[in-house]
Amino acid sequence: MALSRTPHGLLDMATPALAALLWLGRIPPLSVIVLGLITAFAGYTAVYALNDVVDFRTDRKKIRECGMRCSDGDLDSVYARHPMAQGLLSLKDGIIWTVAWGAVALAGAYLLNPACAVIFVLGCIAEAIYCLMLRLSWLRVVVSGGVKSAGGIAAIFAVVPNPPAPFLIVFFVWLFFWEIGGQNVPNDLIDLDEDTRLQAATLPVRFGTDGSVKIIVCSLATAVLMSAMLFWLTPAKLSAIYFAGALPAGITLLLIPAIQLYRERTPEAASALFNRASYYPLIMFAVIFLSAIF
Repeated sequence: MALSRTPHGLLDMATPALAALLWLGRIPPLSVIVLGLITAFAGYTAVYALNDVVDFRTDRKKIRECGMRCSDGDLDSVYARHPMAQGLLSLKDGIIWTVAWGAVALAGAYLLNPACAVIFVLGCIAEAIYCLMLRLSWLRVVVSGGVKSAGGIAAIFAVVPNPPAPFLIVFFVWLFFWEIGGQNVPNDLIDLDEDTRLQAATLPVRFGTDGSVKIIVCSLATAVLMSAMLFWLTPAKLSAIYFAGALPAGITLLLIPAIQLYRERTPEAASALFNRASYYPLIMFAVIFLSAIF
């Protein structure tokens, strides 16, 4: 569970759920719900574990040269941070775990829609590329945005064969900038000192703290704007509850902690933003659910 960052993965499962609900405007058939939940859990479990499998040697070197940073309050370290690199789990067991859950996710995705299986495979490949780009280019952040958007995009294809491009594009951009501003860059900002010593090519290493916090604020402002645009693009008949919930959620979970980070520019503020932004998909699922049924 530590390898797959299960607490975070469970929160992320709200993303495909809200994607399907956002398109349909109603609860999907029970068969789709059951298969979708199994597939989503398996997919996030496999992809998070894949990150540590590919980064095994890098994480072990980071621990050896920089030590384990304090992770109190870090959502991704509820159980243990990088358990394989710490020696709490063997690489062989980690690979078996990753492949097994990946197989379950692939089978479930194919049963939902072969296109979902293709998206899952591409997402896994992109995750591996993201890890391998650690010392190559800060543009790896773009790959990360694509990976996090894949689950939601796949869920849309699970409930509609050919969704229109405008809806898909805005939905993708929404999740893309939420991931960059609320997850990836804040997490790399927390690791800035370690990554600098290891000569990693992360966005904070390339642009510094000042540049990073500006990118975070702009990204999250874009994400909140995209969430409003989705109301007009979805074929679902959502009530005004959507705006009453979506905008306060974006302001509270994304913009306020981002502005706080802009002011303080500390790892603690970055961690606070990361944790609060991680709950954004779950809250948005609740907002979409309520606006669809009332």
